[in-house]
Formats: sequence, C-alpha cells, structure tokens
Amino acid sequence: MGNDFEVTDEITLDATPEQVWAAIATGPGVDSWFMGRTEIEPREGGTNTLDMADAMGFVQKSTITAWEPGNRLAFREGGQDGTFSAFEYLLEGRDGGSTVLRFVHSGILSDDWDEEYYDSMKAGDLMYLRQLAAYLKHFPGRHATRNLFLVGPAVSDTERVWSRFADALSVTGEIGRGARVRLNVPGLPATDGVVEFLGLPYFAGVRTRHGIILLVKGYRNVLVVGYHSFSDDEDECEIETAWRSWLESAVV
Repeated sequence: MGNDFEVTDEITLDATPEQVWAAIATGPGVDSWFMGRTEIEPREGGTNTLDMADAMGFVQKSTITAWEPGNRLAFREGGQDGTFSAFEYLLEGRDGGSTVLRFVHSGILSDDWDEEYYDSMKAGDLMYLRQLAAYLKHFPGRHATRNLFLVGPAVSDTERVWSRFADALSVTGEIGRGARVRLNVPGLPATDGVVEFLGLPYFAGVRTRHGIILLVKGYRNVLVVGYHSFSDDEDECEIETAWRSWLESAVV
C-alpha cells in the first residue's frame, strides 16, 4: 500500500526572491548547496535531473510541475508501483531584501522503507535548506567550483561517530552552533571554521573561508562527508583522498 509522508519547513533567507530562484532553479545554483549534479529544463513540463551516479549509483529524473520564476517551483518523480516524491518551493519577498521560503517534500514511500529512513530523509531535507541559507548569506552570487559527496562505511556506535566528528573539528565537549572550530584532517592544511548549522545526531555544517563542509550520519548509520568549495586554489584530488581516508579511519 505504501506509506504517505510529508516534510515541511519555513526559513527566512538573506537574499532576494530573484537570488533564491537562481539558487534553486538553475543547475549551477543547485550544485552550490545540494548534493550531486543537477540539470534543469527551465519550464513547466521540463525535466529536473539529479545525477548521483558517481557517489551512489543512480540518476533521478523529475518532471517540473510548477515554474513561476521568483515565486514557485515544484517537481515530482514517481514509480510504476504508485510511489512518488514531490518537492515544492514557495518564495515570498520581504522588506530589506530577504525572502521567506516555504518548503514541502511529500509523497508515498514503498513498504521497503522504515521509520528510520523517514527520519533520515527529513533530517536531510532540513540540512540542505540550512546549507542553502548559508550559501546565500556567505557566498552570494558565486557558484561552487567543487561539489564532493563522499559516502563512507556504516558504524554501529553513534556516540563514536560524533566523537570522531568532534576530533576533526578540534572540539572538546558538545558541538554548538556558532562554535569556532579548527578542521584537522590528515593530508589537508588545518583550517579555521565556524559551525554554521547543526542538527544532532544527524548533521553538522561547517563554514570555512573556502566553502561549506557537511559531516553527516545518514540512514543506517552510514557516514557521509559533503564539501562545496568556492575556491580555485584547492586541489580536489587531495581533498577527496584525505576525506576518504578520514571516513575509513572513523570506524577503526
């Protein structure tokens, strides 16, 4: 029969509706805060393509069901079994150049997915909306030069996961939003940053002068590192190698 679901959120963004639209309705804009690579046909009835082939082995194609520049974007993908997933973004400009974004992710999940999957999916939706906010506030008008999404091993001990994350951030005690941190990952230069957004026990978003790093405990305790860089001075191969090694060492 499937399981109905809905995730909703409302967030105020430090950007105009036009700036938000460019971030959610163009490929380079989406690639600056979301996972994978996105291509968008800019029209109702067009295709929104999310390419996660390298990281997770799939390409997802959705049909754009609403295209109202600066106001509303919606798209939907579905299977032959009646399951589907639909996204809607509603924008409302406010005085001072800000925008209220109302977000809805709804659909029907197959019976194969459990409550843990829904919780992880909801956390992922909220995480990426906060990354969108951080991108628009701190890197306005720029596009990511690198978009890494690295999937590591699964772990059985959640406390150990966050202990390892804290070690990487040079944090003692609890991790807090706004905390000043220093990233120490073997193979990379030590880098100062700030915890920009936080959703324990699922994710932490750290902003550096070069970009935004995501540390994630995903579905079934799979570890994930994401990195959107806005710098031309970093070595992507070096970054990927170092973070992959760190992911593997996190379970030792």
